[in-house]
Amino acid sequence: MEIIKAGFGDYNLVYTLAEKVWPQTYKNILTQDQITYMFEMMYSQEAYNEQIEKKGHQFLLIRDENGYLGFASYELNYDNKPITKVHKIYVLPQTQGKGVGRALIDKISKIATDNNNTVVSLNVNRYNTAIGFYEKIGFVKVGQEDIDIGNGYLMEDYIMQKAV
Repeated sequence: MEIIKAGFGDYNLVYTLAEKVWPQTYKNILTQDQITYMFEMMYSQEAYNEQIEKKGHQFLLIRDENGYLGFASYELNYDNKPITKVHKIYVLPQTQGKGVGRALIDKISKIATDNNNTVVSLNVNRYNTAIGFYEKIGFVKVGQEDIDIGNGYLMEDYIMQKAV
């Protein structure tokens, strides 16, 4: 597997991967209306550009000889602390359990360490089965938060962290 940095020119690829992963991930957790609302909010061209340009998010793509398997985004020095925040990590359903997500987290952890960040942090929906994956690779729940994202919707998340 190879992990590469994504940029503005990779928007269509990230969008296509998100289309394949996102609805599957949340179909048993969120209503279809909320999935549609959040997808547009997070994956429009404008949102993608803003995440890179204004918010300082870095995107990674992971691929093998058969094609692209998923993507992640992260932010160094989150909240002006030595924390790397994983904002997104999604892998194709058929590749889950094959080390793709772990490879992305390992890469982000290495980048964090290289930039003197000591913690990798992420939010995960409290009803997402990925919680078990994160715990298996060393993350622990350190809190929870409800984030108002507009249109009457909340993101109901655990905050998980691991030292690097």
